[in-house]
Amino acid sequence: MTTNLTEFYGRGTDEDTRLTRSPHGRLEFLRTRELVRRALDGKALRILDVGGGTGVHARWLAAEGHFVHVVDPVPCHVEAAAAIPGVTAEPGDARALPWPDASADVVLLFGPLYHLVEAGDRATALAEALRVLSPGGVVCAAAIGRYLSLLETGTTGRLDVRMAAAVGEVVGTGTYDGHVGFVPAHFHTAAELRAEVRAAGVRDVDVFGVEGPAWAALDIATADLRDEHLDSALRCARMVERDPHLINASAHLLAFGKA
Repeated sequence: MTTNLTEFYGRGTDEDTRLTRSPHGRLEFLRTRELVRRALDGKALRILDVGGGTGVHARWLAAEGHFVHVVDPVPCHVEAAAAIPGVTAEPGDARALPWPDASADVVLLFGPLYHLVEAGDRATALAEALRVLSPGGVVCAAAIGRYLSLLETGTTGRLDVRMAAAVGEVVGTGTYDGHVGFVPAHFHTAAELRAEVRAAGVRDVDVFGVEGPAWAALDIATADLRDEHLDSALRCARMVERDPHLINASAHLLAFGKA
């Protein structure tokens, strides 16, 4: 898995601009930031950003006064994150974190739960997050929504007969084979994510839809997209962020809980 990620992200995939170069990316960033801010309690928190990539979220967290340490398996990501003021970084694996027990106030898992395609590996990563969290510390785990591929291909006109089989497989099982780009991954439903996080021993688990149901429309918006389109999509996402009927329409999910 680590080799696959290094090859994928090292061959020109610009992770540093993924959340700024498209309206959907901006929606994901803004919603992720507001949900994480809502969960943080206190100043100068010790935040372990596991799978933190180039430090997209570490940057604003450090700017707001938190101590942020990024752990990522991709060398170019570690180098980029380490160059951010107030951020430290090192290579590592979510299943064997390089931090001692009860040493973090917050653990972010913004990547491991979808890159680790085996349920046992995801359970190990969640157990490691709990190990390094101090009592009462917050874990935030991101997942890719089960219906992302269906909504993306259906909206963009790519859901043809040949694509339907692969899309049906991910809808039915969560197993994503890379048919619309990206590496093979696991896509969660909100219920599945909640169950996995709870099974690891995390307390008070709550799951939120990140982008809401309007993200796919932003992906096909024309170049004259106005600010009000993004504002409207943000408002839409907030209104149904925990709605059991619409939470799975989000492209990404965020689970929060406590050690």
